[in-house]
Amino acid sequence: MVGRTRVVRTFYKNNYQFILILLFVLLLSAILFWPNSNKPSEVYHFNFQTAEKSREVKILSTSSQPLSHNQDCIFHTCMDVYHCGYNDDTKISVYVYPFEKFVDEKGIGISQPTSPEFMEIVQTIANSPFYTRSPESACIFVPSIDMLNQNTFRSEEMGQALATLHSWNNGTNHLLFNMLPGGMMEYSTILSVKTDKAIIAGGGFSTWTYRETYDVSIPVFNPLVAKVKLPNLPITETRRWLLISAQAGLHREYREELNHLARGDGRLLLLDRCQSDEKPSNFSQRCRESVVYKYPEVLQNATFCLVIRRARLGQSAFSDALKAGCIPVTVADGYVLPFSEVLDWKRAAVVIREDELGQVLNIVKAFSMERIYEMRRQVQFYWDRYFKSLKDITLTTLQIINDRVFPYAARPYEDWNEPPSLGVRRQVFLPMITPQSPGFTAVILTYDRLDSLFNVIQQVARVPSLAKVFVVWNNQNKEPPQSWPKIGKPLKVVKTRENKLGNRFFPYSEIKTDCILALDDDIIMLTADELEFGYQVWREFSDRLVGFPSRVHLLDNVTQKWKYESEWTNSISMVLTGAAFYHKFYNFLYTYSMPGNIKTWVDEHMNCEDIAFNFLITNTTGKAPIKVTPRKKFKCPKCLNNSFLSLDLNHMVERTECINRFVDIYGTVALRTVEFRADPVLYKDNFPPMLKKFNDIGSL
Repeated sequence: MVGRTRVVRTFYKNNYQFILILLFVLLLSAILFWPNSNKPSEVYHFNFQTAEKSREVKILSTSSQPLSHNQDCIFHTCMDVYHCGYNDDTKISVYVYPFEKFVDEKGIGISQPTSPEFMEIVQTIANSPFYTRSPESACIFVPSIDMLNQNTFRSEEMGQALATLHSWNNGTNHLLFNMLPGGMMEYSTILSVKTDKAIIAGGGFSTWTYRETYDVSIPVFNPLVAKVKLPNLPITETRRWLLISAQAGLHREYREELNHLARGDGRLLLLDRCQSDEKPSNFSQRCRESVVYKYPEVLQNATFCLVIRRARLGQSAFSDALKAGCIPVTVADGYVLPFSEVLDWKRAAVVIREDELGQVLNIVKAFSMERIYEMRRQVQFYWDRYFKSLKDITLTTLQIINDRVFPYAARPYEDWNEPPSLGVRRQVFLPMITPQSPGFTAVILTYDRLDSLFNVIQQVARVPSLAKVFVVWNNQNKEPPQSWPKIGKPLKVVKTRENKLGNRFFPYSEIKTDCILALDDDIIMLTADELEFGYQVWREFSDRLVGFPSRVHLLDNVTQKWKYESEWTNSISMVLTGAAFYHKFYNFLYTYSMPGNIKTWVDEHMNCEDIAFNFLITNTTGKAPIKVTPRKKFKCPKCLNNSFLSLDLNHMVERTECINRFVDIYGTVALRTVEFRADPVLYKDNFPPMLKKFNDIGSL
């Protein structure tokens, strides 16, 4: 035993240096190769050397081709969502193939060298939170093949190159970027490559080639114009020309039409290719006699910029106009505007048909200066947020796909730092999660009017589709009563910490239904038939605010400010949340994503939470609310006392102030006016009551 111990000591004494080196190597290996899931994008950096020194792949004439572009693809038929969510159930994971150099049988490359623009797209993906190094856990695959410009590669061989990708699988979940489609096909609006089921992020879509919910319409990026620094002009800047056309090589018929308009109105500036920054010696005689304008600086001198269909629908002229703060007027039948899935272009652009080109001046003259200022603000916001760089374009494209795959959890509510405003449809689809309970939850906000509260509870309990009554007790100085009406449905009472009107819009976990009926504690006149009918209407329009008391906002011609109007009119733009159905998802938006300091203002003034809610929903969806049934009066005749907020003389004045304040915060009038009301089909027909489903519908 003593001898064995002496041998061990001798080994450690003679080999301690070797042991130290071994431990150091093991420690260094652990540091270098330990998986780091938080920063996967820092592992690879894509550059031109990576692209030029990549492995060479030979494409033979006998190599297999993918199937032709599958025009029937939509999200639910061609997207494999079951391959998503391995790494994170809230965002997609995107894998970028290693660079490979594809050559034909003669060793000639099938495409030109990789462009700096495509390298920037690849690097943006690698630096994004979507990036993954593992193809096994990837949701989206991006080939490292530059297809931005159809003219820089051979279409047939490019299709064969795609088919060699190890995870191609008929193009399923593959994303291809293309800004200039068509190639030799002058009027083609789609990438002329056999791509099968691949998703196309393209800059030239028309409505007949764009696969809605599947492809992504992106802008055409102009690197030369992007480098030009333009002054940041104020929104109210007076501009020299009303309309400018700065596209070169327009069709002869279009140019003749515009020449005719320009001769009749000096506010239309028509430019051609010779109006450039070249030396006059290079010009033709006609150009030497013309005034020379710099591009894109000249666009800042116009209110509207014409973007006319030329060889391709996707042109940089559209993005150039946005950069210059010029409102684009797109003249193209069926042009799918960039990011139209999430951007409300009615607020920032004018779209007319080609046969309306002769009326374009009359169309743009009809816009008021107030509307022009709003559209300029939208143009500036869209450019700064989504168009100004390839990085913004790439990340927006990935976010759109991400929201399709994870519509409910694509963006955590607390991370929605940008308000759902300024014409941005931040959540196109409502959450696609099965509700935990059918029917609707009646959320009743109350303070201390117990008699009317109990009447409201008993009245709503008669509605067949009621799932639960949820009472928000807003009185901190008084405890809720111990006994409540026996209604045969679950009844929950929650006491709030502060007396705030916004408490009714908190996303309480106890609400298990998708549908919420917001009720004031004095709305006792609504019948069970009216409430049931309102719920059935909401089921058809679950993204809308559907309710009973309606209001409208009007422009005061004297003050040129918006005015809150409660008189009966033929139009409505708001449905008050004293009696309205809506999706519970909007509670999350109100609580966590309300723009500006709107909630603070509402809480301090104890007013306008319903107006703020209308602004929020209409701005998010772009859709007006829906009034149901003809009832117009909602005052509780037995509840008149000094506790009514609406009896305050300052109440109406404050509500007018609310609208103007919210317009300033949103940067636009988010409300939508509509002349529409939903009534039961047989409401006024002379049929026996037993043949009608909703008989008890009040007229007042």
